[in-house]
Amino acid sequence: MAEDFDPVAHNRVAWDGLVDSDNEWSRPVGPEVIARAREGDWSVVLIGHQPTPRDWLPSDLSGVRVLCLASGGGQQGPILAAAGAEVTVFDNSPKQLARDDEVAAREGLELRTVLGDMRDLGAFDDASFDVIVNPVSNVFSPDLAPVWNEAFRVLRPGGSLLTGFMNPDVYIFDEVALDRRELVVRHRLPFSSLDLSEADRMRAYGDGPIEYSHSLTEQIGGQLAAGFVLTHLSEAPHHADVTAEHFPAYIATRALKP
Repeated sequence: MAEDFDPVAHNRVAWDGLVDSDNEWSRPVGPEVIARAREGDWSVVLIGHQPTPRDWLPSDLSGVRVLCLASGGGQQGPILAAAGAEVTVFDNSPKQLARDDEVAAREGLELRTVLGDMRDLGAFDDASFDVIVNPVSNVFSPDLAPVWNEAFRVLRPGGSLLTGFMNPDVYIFDEVALDRRELVVRHRLPFSSLDLSEADRMRAYGDGPIEYSHSLTEQIGGQLAAGFVLTHLSEAPHHADVTAEHFPAYIATRALKP
């Protein structure tokens, strides 16, 4: 691939395409979900379809400043806004953000959307947020240290970072074989779909986003290096492939800014 290739620009176009193709993470929640959230009956996800433990979030979201980081799609952001939070949704895909705007307009919710790369939160001042909710998305970022450093900066002291990510071991397997529900070891770690040949990348990923495996050192150790204190960790099987029969493909963490 050309040396001047921009993975952020590529992934922006790719995610816009996923929205157009009705990707499951781009389907806005319905009015009934918002109605329940307004009554205090709500949940959001960090990993797969597993609800995030409620004690990872403030018991009362009224006035809590939440950044939904790389979390467009009209799902988590509107739910949290309906539950009383002051929500900003930040995402690399204009069409993902449009889903949040769509739900906000439909339901009369106050919700802000901001376009950008998750490694650069320069649109926000220091200590702008109380909580960051970051479902699985850092798999699309070339490097993670800037993500954790920026998250630390924009959180207030005592604020929490809730993030979900992929177990990097998933990436040793051939993607096409996974679709056939077969585990075929093919790749070394660290993995990036950017490093595949054009033919192999198109075979496995098509025009989809570039993905990066990211070690646990980068994902968990990186949060610690940025200054966070880890308080909770959970795992879950992948919701949609055969790895679920063998090991947890998802990891979620909660960390605090001291």
